[in-house]
Amino acid sequence: MEVVIVPDAKAGGELIAEAMAKLLGRKPGALLGVATGSTPLPVYEALAAKVRSGAVDVGRARIAQLDEYVGLPADHPESYRSVLRREVLEPLGIEMEQFTGPDGTAEDVQGACEAYDKALSEAGGVDLQLLGIGTDGHIGFNEPCSSLASRTRIKTLTEQTRIDNARFFDGDIDQVPHHVITQGIGTILEARHLVLLATGEGKADAVAATVEGPVAAVCPASALQLHPHATVVVDEAAASKLKLADYFRHTYANKPEWQGI
Repeated sequence: MEVVIVPDAKAGGELIAEAMAKLLGRKPGALLGVATGSTPLPVYEALAAKVRSGAVDVGRARIAQLDEYVGLPADHPESYRSVLRREVLEPLGIEMEQFTGPDGTAEDVQGACEAYDKALSEAGGVDLQLLGIGTDGHIGFNEPCSSLASRTRIKTLTEQTRIDNARFFDGDIDQVPHHVITQGIGTILEARHLVLLATGEGKADAVAATVEGPVAAVCPASALQLHPHATVVVDEAAASKLKLADYFRHTYANKPEWQGI
């Protein structure tokens, strides 16, 4: 696992957007896995700026969804399909035909989960999966004690996650669904490159557990330690509890420039 400490969220967004741009330069039809929430917004803003300047062509790029609320209509403003349309697809000029995600309104939720796993496999797998991290260490909606081998499935949200997400529902936790469809940890680990972005002091404990703690289901993000190409990008605040922060700074400062992240 590579840990990159950046000055702030904007710098992290630019670094990850550059990695995505280089990937699309090598593989124009790459499948990018995207996450929702406020943390990845600097990534999407930086990538959109590259598209506008002509530095990257996303005409053949494909987008895959990480998770979705169960029961919210696809056109609900806070369904993740709607959020990604506003924050990723439209700014990048990517058509819905280039997008794939789970059906959170399906009557057969388990069938929808299995269908999405199959769709990702048939698409050739995710080339780069962008991840955020919850204050409790969850990735996607794989809450603590999720199986590290789990596949796409329905999950019940913890009260803390619903509290954290209430800000997207006018601060009203009662509007936040109790259930979601999420790529499982085993599904996420099949992506060729995992990039986790964390910013702010509130994520510091989760980042430390992910990077320096044991691989344990109580911190689902710690499963990234098992991946052959995982990059954790954190700002100074999120890195504040890393014991090896100085080492991470040294290794990144002295890595070959051609290697990227």
